Amino acid sequence: MAETPSQKSIFRFGLYELDGDTGELRKDGKARPRLQRQPLEVLLVLLGRPGQVVTREELRQRLWPADTFVDYEHSLNAAVNKLREALNDTAENPRFIQTIPRRGYRFIASAEVLNGTQNIAPAEQMTVPDATPADAGEPRNYVLSDARDLPAASHGVVRLLFSMIQLMYLGFYVAALVDVHQVNLILAELTPHPKWIFALVLVAALCGIPVRLYLLAAIAFGYQGLREKFRRLFPLLLLLDEFWALAPLLLVDAIGIGLALAATAALLYVPFSQRSLLLMRSEKR
Repeated sequence: MAETPSQKSIFRFGLYELDGDTGELRKDGKARPRLQRQPLEVLLVLLGRPGQVVTREELRQRLWPADTFVDYEHSLNAAVNKLREALNDTAENPRFIQTIPRRGYRFIASAEVLNGTQNIAPAEQMTVPDATPADAGEPRNYVLSDARDLPAASHGVVRLLFSMIQLMYLGFYVAALVDVHQVNLILAELTPHPKWIFALVLVAALCGIPVRLYLLAAIAFGYQGLREKFRRLFPLLLLLDEFWALAPLLLVDAIGIGLALAATAALLYVPFSQRSLLLMRSEKR
C-alpha cells in the first residue's frame, strides 16, 4: 500500500504550498480553497512516492476501508478531478499529476518538505522506467481535432456550450414535428421527390430526440464515460447533424438565400465543435 509522508509537513511544489495536516493550499503565497479529505489523501499518497506509479487499487485501499460500500471508481475519479482543479492541472498537459492509463497516477513535479527532514527528489532527477506520457503510443488524429492539440476548458463552460448545442437540435426536431404539414409543403416546392425527403426528416427527428435527451442527461449529471460514448456515436451523429444542417434552406423565403447559406455553413461545423468540446474537458482522467 502507498505510504504517505507526515501529515504535519508543509510541502512546496511549483507555485503551491500545501499544509498536509489541514489541507490548506496556497499559490504564490495566496490562499486557495482548502483541499477536501479525499483529494488531500490522494495528493499525500502521490507526494509520498514521487515519480512512481501509484495504482488505483492502492488509492482505493487508502481512501476506503475494505468494508466500505462505495462506487470507488467514480469516487476516485471525482477526487482526482477536484485535485487537478485545485492545482490548475490537466490530464492532457500535466504539470503535477500524470495519468497512467489503466494503472493509476504519478506525481511528476519537483517537491520539497519545508518543515521536516524528508526531501522529495525533483522529478527530473528520478529514474523512472515507465515515465512515458499517458498518451504515448496512441496514434495522433491528423484529420479531426486531437485532444493533445486542444486547450483545456472548465467543466462548466463545456457543460453549458454542449447543452446549448443539444437544445438547438432538439428545437429543430420538435419544430419539424409540430409543423410537419408545412415542412411537407416546402419540400414539395423544393424537391422533385418530396416524399422520400419528408420520410427522412421524420425518421431523423424521431431518432434524434432520444439521442439528444441522452446527451443532455449525460452532461448534466457528469457521466464520466460521455467522451468515449460520444466518440463511438460520432459517425452516426455526423450523418444526422449534417442532414439537419440543411434545415435553414427550408426558410429561404423567410430569411433569404444568403442568410440560409450562412446558417447552413455554420451548422456543418457544429458536429465537430461538439467533439472538440468534449476533448477539451479539463476533468479528463
